Amino acid sequence: MEYPIIIIGGGAAGLMAATTAALYGKKVLVLEKMPRPARKIMITGKGRCNLTNNTDLNGLIANTCRNGRFLYSAFSRFGAEDTIAFFERAGVPLKTERGNRVFPVSDKSVDIVDGLVNSAKKAGVKILNKEVEDIITLDGAVSAVKCTDGTRFECESLLIATGGKSYPTTGSTGDGYTFAKKLGHTITDLRPSLVPMEVYEGFPEQLSGLSLKNVSLTLKNGGKVCYKEQGEMLFTHFGISGPLVLSASAAMDKLSEDCKAYIDLKPALSEEQLDKRLLRDFESCKNKELINSLDALLPKKLIPPVIASAGVPPKTRVNALTKEQRLSLVKTLKALPLTVTALRSYNEAVVTRGGVSVKEIDPKTMESKLIKGLFFAGEVIDVDAFTGGFNLQIAFSTGYLAGENM
Repeated sequence: MEYPIIIIGGGAAGLMAATTAALYGKKVLVLEKMPRPARKIMITGKGRCNLTNNTDLNGLIANTCRNGRFLYSAFSRFGAEDTIAFFERAGVPLKTERGNRVFPVSDKSVDIVDGLVNSAKKAGVKILNKEVEDIITLDGAVSAVKCTDGTRFECESLLIATGGKSYPTTGSTGDGYTFAKKLGHTITDLRPSLVPMEVYEGFPEQLSGLSLKNVSLTLKNGGKVCYKEQGEMLFTHFGISGPLVLSASAAMDKLSEDCKAYIDLKPALSEEQLDKRLLRDFESCKNKELINSLDALLPKKLIPPVIASAGVPPKTRVNALTKEQRLSLVKTLKALPLTVTALRSYNEAVVTRGGVSVKEIDPKTMESKLIKGLFFAGEVIDVDAFTGGFNLQIAFSTGYLAGENM
């Protein structure tokens, strides 16, 4: 047979697996249904591509929301430092930013795509623009794939690296789940993850585009705190988004009818310290209305909704504020409440939560426990992580391990 190893999907996991297998001397064929490979990488990190997180094995596992222990072997075999070395060898200089996030120095995701594609081609990988229709097995082992154009390729090993269902315009349309299910695998419940949130309150629409840095977000789902972290977020026409919000969405199992997000606008100050700060600020503007007295504390657009949420009339003069009104303002600044009504769709989700059950995959090889010669890598598996480069690292690590064992 011409290509003993076939990979379905030319994304991060598929191309890493292909390059790895080819470097072991195998002839490898990648079948990618989109005109260009690695389309999804092009839009990650707002087009800058946060390709990994410069942390150790424990850091990678701790930031994996689901089935982190399953990835122990993959992360051990190919961790963040290996990813960094791979791309620098491919001629893509990298830099580490706040939160250990790693980006190309150029801030262009196309450089990461080119690095992956060029590495694969240099290793001898053949990439064809074809869509797989069916996977054929014989005596409990993979034997061939059939494409929608009628072509058929025999193989000894086959990797499903088709991604999930997030950003379907990039080609992630859930094909891998269909293939896996047809071959007898369990697909756990699927839903969008790392996704913006819609809220009941109307004021975020007026604040659309306003970004908040160094704030703390607490998410209470069904009365229980499921997420609390400090960082960045932003308001949108439908609610809230940004790194904090996306990670918070990944921390909840299911959106309950009672879901609240609280923004601490001044996490560095206790309520007592913040009250003293307000009193100091108010000293210099005693005769001003409250609405015109918080410019030193908050972005101008945010002042009216904060005052409204605190239940204080905005035209109250500062020297007429009661202690109760001031303390209500302090509490609101420390926990501006929002009612989460929905999560956005797969069209805006960074990753898919759920996938091929890890119970049916050998964590040391990424090979199926049900079908000999069948491997899985990347988002198609039931693993997902917080923002910060962790999900792409999962793709690279599982892809490398699969490629090595194919």
